[in-house]
Amino acid sequence: MRLTSSAFEHEGSIPSKYTCDGENINPPLHIDNVPAGTKSLALIMDDPDVPRHLRSDGMYDHWVVFNIPPDTHDIQEGHEPSGTHGANTAGSTKYIGPCPPDREHRYFFKLYALDTKLSLPAKSTKKDVEKAMEGHVLARTELLGRYAR
Repeated sequence: MRLTSSAFEHEGSIPSKYTCDGENINPPLHIDNVPAGTKSLALIMDDPDVPRHLRSDGMYDHWVVFNIPPDTHDIQEGHEPSGTHGANTAGSTKYIGPCPPDREHRYFFKLYALDTKLSLPAKSTKKDVEKAMEGHVLARTELLGRYAR
C-alpha cells in the first residue's frame, strides 16, 4: 500500500498553503495498492516534535479519520474524506495544518488498511482509534512531510 501527495514528496517540505500560515487545508493525497480484503481505511496525521514544555507527551494529533471506504484512491485538496471523523488534539474533527511553534517539525500521514470497520463514534481520539485497530491492520504506510515557519 502506498500514500503519496502531488503537493510534496516523502520527507519533503509541506507547502505553506496547507499550514496555519496559509489556507490551512489538507493537501491532496493519493492511495495505491490497498490490499484485498480491506473493509476500511484509517488516516492519522500527527506531529511527534512538540516541545515537552507545551505538551508532556510531545505529540499533536492534526487529523483523525477512520472508516474511510476501502475503494478511496484520492483525497482532494481541501476536502475531508468520507468516513468517521475523530477528534484532533484541539478537539476539532477537521484537518488542522502544521503550525510549529519553534523549529522544523515532522508530520506523519499514516494510512492503515483494516479488515473491519471500527465501531467507534465520531470524535473518538487517536488513542481510541489505535486501540480499536489492534489485530485488524492488514497493511500500513506513511507519508512524512516537514514544515518550519
